[in-house]
Amino acid sequence: MTALTHDMPLWGAPVTHRLGVAMAFDATPYATELSKAIERAAADAGCAVTFAETEDAAGVEMDAVRSLRAGGIDGILLTPAAGDDVVITSLVRLGVPTVLMDRLATRGDVDQVGTENIQAMCDLVRHLAEAGHQRIGLVSGALGVAVNDERALGYRLGLGRAGLAWQPDLVACGESTAGGAAAAAGRLLDMADAPTALVVASEAMMIGVHYEVHRRGLRIGEDLGLAGYGDADWMGAVDPALTTMAQPIEEIGRRAVHTLINRISNPDRRPDSVRLAPSFRHRSSCGCTRAPRRHT
Repeated sequence: MTALTHDMPLWGAPVTHRLGVAMAFDATPYATELSKAIERAAADAGCAVTFAETEDAAGVEMDAVRSLRAGGIDGILLTPAAGDDVVITSLVRLGVPTVLMDRLATRGDVDQVGTENIQAMCDLVRHLAEAGHQRIGLVSGALGVAVNDERALGYRLGLGRAGLAWQPDLVACGESTAGGAAAAAGRLLDMADAPTALVVASEAMMIGVHYEVHRRGLRIGEDLGLAGYGDADWMGAVDPALTTMAQPIEEIGRRAVHTLINRISNPDRRPDSVRLAPSFRHRSSCGCTRAPRRHT
């Protein structure tokens, strides 16, 4: 059964639109933050919000969208399940006002709001290269997801701009999970000529990488440079704090709500794709003040 939760404007206030939100609340560390940003933006616009859990699975996502539509929503904010376009295609064909958020798709027939990935990852790699690292590994996300492909492309672009050769053995897929990322980091660190720095493509995977590095007794920022895409709260609190690209979660939620309201009001306008720039958080884990050391 699909779980629905309602967030209504203050009692007695007119409801401009009823918005449905289909997302997986355990898929990313910032899902709760994003949902609250959506609630605030919707309340400011006088809209009611209904959330439906998708569990990041295509079948559950389809059921969630059906339940939202049965509830009489005027439009849907959707974080699509990994590697599945069926639900998106169905919504577009049915003419349901829809905005994809956070996890974007490689298509131009639907509104989308998320973060820029390619240049951001490029900048992280170049930053590590400027710190003296010449063997920089990547813990990449699950295959078949557009944002993961973009971040992998950014990694490769960063190597090229830093004058470093792309080496496929320095890329390990972390499957977008903490456990998968720990295993991926282990494979990279077990190499005879192991990387002296790692770039991690998401917050969820950084949890696993951080665990694996500590399990091996490596000193972050000294034995191994570390940087990642996404900035969960704990990343700035650990010692050494992690260098990251922070996604503008509040702005993603606000822009997604405003884009959906605009789509409901103007159903015939051309689809818009909004890419918001993340912010560089320069901390200690990249080891900028130390020469990279080869570990054993």
